[in-house]
Amino acid sequence: MSGRGPYGSNINLPSLDSLFSTEAQRQEAKLEKVQQLSIDQLFPFPDHPFQVRDDEEMQKMVESVKEYGVLTPLIARPRLEGGYEIIAGHRRKRACELAGIETLPVLVREMDDDTAIIRMVDTNCQRENVSAIEKAKAYKMKLEAIKRKGGRPVKNNSRQVVGSFESADIVGQNTGESGRQIQRYIRLNELIPELQEMVEENKLKFNPAVELSYLAPQEQEQFYEYIQSEECTPSLSQAQQLKAASKEKSLNEDKLTSIMTARAPSVAPREQQISIPLVKLERFFPKTTSAEQIIAHIIRVLEAYQRSRQRSHDEERGR
Repeated sequence: MSGRGPYGSNINLPSLDSLFSTEAQRQEAKLEKVQQLSIDQLFPFPDHPFQVRDDEEMQKMVESVKEYGVLTPLIARPRLEGGYEIIAGHRRKRACELAGIETLPVLVREMDDDTAIIRMVDTNCQRENVSAIEKAKAYKMKLEAIKRKGGRPVKNNSRQVVGSFESADIVGQNTGESGRQIQRYIRLNELIPELQEMVEENKLKFNPAVELSYLAPQEQEQFYEYIQSEECTPSLSQAQQLKAASKEKSLNEDKLTSIMTARAPSVAPREQQISIPLVKLERFFPKTTSAEQIIAHIIRVLEAYQRSRQRSHDEERGR
């Protein structure tokens, strides 16, 4: 006796939706659509490197969403825990919170973790007023994501991560930054938190900060204590000297103090000059003679005079 079931039991019947919808309608259903989502369904991106500040710009955004609503939908992806993870639009969500708006338009997309990181960094780095430390953290996240997508292992130490110009160039493609500049931003992740905060507050300039990132953590701590007590900041030249001393394993307290207290002259010393008014020389030269010609002629006369004196000196010694 055959083991098959009742006749027709292995036939897959189309669903009612399939029977009464066209192919165009089924394809349309697969397309991404903007949804109106409750604000409490939206969650921040994990380790989001960009700060959401309640500053003057935020207040302008609040007034805008009150008057016009959210004109550009947020981008988010579904979370396993429920709700949606914001890829782009953290500031718009905050503006809606402050404005008392409970729902906002969101474009929901399915993305893997690395694709989400890359998209999050690219959309946020296009903003104005992104700090150097925000870029440092974001570029590092994007570089590591690109390497994972490319199948290459990512080393935890960012000294190793920044080693490839090729990868750094890819990071900068959508930001207008060169690969070299991307690497310099990523170096700021090596600063201790206190120095990162100084960069964030513009108390420590970008170029010296990059050089200081090569100091060992304990050297950075010693340096931070020094500049706090002396209420000073390093020049680029001083930061480069500190880096060189660190590389030579000679950066101790005395060396640090010596570098930080040495001051180059603010203006390089000028060569001595002699000024002779032309009125005193006019009787020796035609009126059409230029100043350059007068100077050249005086030098030739002085050279001839010097040769004459040398001959006289030699003749005197020969007697």
